[in-house]
Amino acid sequence: MNMINNRHKRSLSGGIILFMLSVLFSPDPASAEQKNLLAPIQLGHFSENNLSGWEEKEFVNKTSYQLVKQGSQTVLQAKAEASASGLFKEVVVDLTTHPYINWQWKLEKGHPPLAERTKSGDDYGARIYIVVKGGLAFWKTKAINYVWSSAEKKEAIWPNAFAGKNAMLLAVRTPKDQNNVWYQEKRNVYEDFKKIFGEEIREIHAIAIMTDSDNSKGSVQASYGDISFTTD
Repeated sequence: MNMINNRHKRSLSGGIILFMLSVLFSPDPASAEQKNLLAPIQLGHFSENNLSGWEEKEFVNKTSYQLVKQGSQTVLQAKAEASASGLFKEVVVDLTTHPYINWQWKLEKGHPPLAERTKSGDDYGARIYIVVKGGLAFWKTKAINYVWSSAEKKEAIWPNAFAGKNAMLLAVRTPKDQNNVWYQEKRNVYEDFKKIFGEEIREIHAIAIMTDSDNSKGSVQASYGDISFTTD
């Protein structure tokens, strides 16, 4: 059973999309928003009760993802019970024009401190994946995983325990941040790829959301707000 779970987790922890991007796909063409170089590129329209373009991939049991009302706002709520599945969206974003990703998230029930650099501790209450495909050379696929860490310091960077240095994790939030509080995030994805991989990555090819607890067998819950890429 552990061997089966580990095989699933390798696909997952490579950035949830690394498995999907081991074969070629056809990302969505540039939308009208993307053609206007100054307009934000909206990838998550959760506040509009919209999950268009997002697909679910289950690896070890199923994390529940639902659009729910919280006050006057509609958000995407994720609940994991010893599970590992995520939502992903294939889309090309030009980082030379829209380098900044913006999102909101709230951790409602987190993990106790886990050894996140180990396979047994590779679980997160909330995370956002940014993936650059390798095409047929799938081993060249790269991913940055922005995580809400249960143990690491803010801005810590480390390789995924299963996928190695092709899938790097970056702690955006830590145990010092409060539960049940919305945080607005902005990251320069172009600069993060340059810093982490030493390369100038000009475009990304997929994004994913995941709340998981399959290794720790725990129970976690988080909510996600809208996601967009902007020029500044």
